[in-house]
Amino acid sequence: QVQLVESGGGLVQAGGSLRLSCAASGATFRSYNMGWFRQAPGKEREFVAAIMKTVSIRYYHDSVKGRFTIDRDMDKNTVVLQMNSLKSEDTAVYYCAAGESLSSVRIGVPDYWGQGTQVTVSS
Repeated sequence: QVQLVESGGGLVQAGGSLRLSCAASGATFRSYNMGWFRQAPGKEREFVAAIMKTVSIRYYHDSVKGRFTIDRDMDKNTVVLQMNSLKSEDTAVYYCAAGESLSSVRIGVPDYWGQGTQVTVSS
C-alpha cells in the first residue's frame, strides 16, 4: 500500500506560481512512477505530468510544457510540481498518482491516487 498526500494548493493570480508537493509513504518510493493529474469542474480528469521511477525522464501535457516542471526527491519520498506562468485554465483539483507501470500512470489508471489539492488561478 502507498499513501499519497498532496499539499501546496491555493489561490494565485494569473501569471503567478505555485509549488505542489506529494508525500509518499507505506512502500518503496523508488518502485513507483509518479504523476500529476488535474480535474476542472465539469471536466474529466486529465494527465498533467509524469516522471519515471528508474531514470528522471519526464512527460508533460502539451498545455503545460515550458511552464510546469515535475521532479522527485528520493531522500524525502516526495514528488513536486512547480507551476509557473499560471493561467485561469489551470484551475482544477490536482491529484498525485503512483504506479508500478509508467503506462498506467500516463493513461490515468495508476495503482494509487492522492486525495487532491485545489488550485485556483484568478484572472
